[in-house]
Amino acid sequence: MKPFRVHRGKVAPLERANIDTDQIIPKQFLKRIERTGFGEFLFYDWRHTSDAQLDPAFSLNQPRYSGASVLVAGKNFGCGSSREHAVWALENFGFRAVIATSFADIFANNCVKNGVLTVVLSEDQVGELARRAGEFSNYELAIDLEKCTVSDERGFSANFQIDEFTRYCLLNGFDDIGLTLQHEAEIAAYEAKHPVSFSI
Repeated sequence: MKPFRVHRGKVAPLERANIDTDQIIPKQFLKRIERTGFGEFLFYDWRHTSDAQLDPAFSLNQPRYSGASVLVAGKNFGCGSSREHAVWALENFGFRAVIATSFADIFANNCVKNGVLTVVLSEDQVGELARRAGEFSNYELAIDLEKCTVSDERGFSANFQIDEFTRYCLLNGFDDIGLTLQHEAEIAAYEAKHPVSFSI
């Protein structure tokens, strides 16, 4: 998993509350068994019109937000089912961080396991970031996980809180397998002392 330390990227606003995982990645696209290939289906029902054409009114379809890697959204982001595909779709699309006033717990946990940072800020702060993203062309944010800060070059600065274990995993790029492999030597020593035996 790619470590998350300091990330600077373009911001895309999606000012909707209670965005559930079925909107993030609709159920008809959950047939793949790999973690790749989901990005093109991100927010599919919102990004497309009834005749399957890209809707120019939807923010992520607008050229000014092309290549955005920071998503600013409303409260309770990622609610609904526990599908990890929702995070895969966001990550495949190019997002490294999502900023909102609150997140569904399972979704936030899935983000950690896939190297995507969830940042909780106040309603006023999230609203201001969305406003700036809409007002300024190519608006960018710097998210510093080492200092736990979000800032831009126009005077915005905010601190965010994150538990130390989550921060440790993201800073070092450790998913569950990576964490386990930190103890590879101890595991090998244990296995050497306890050879596998088979009995009929």
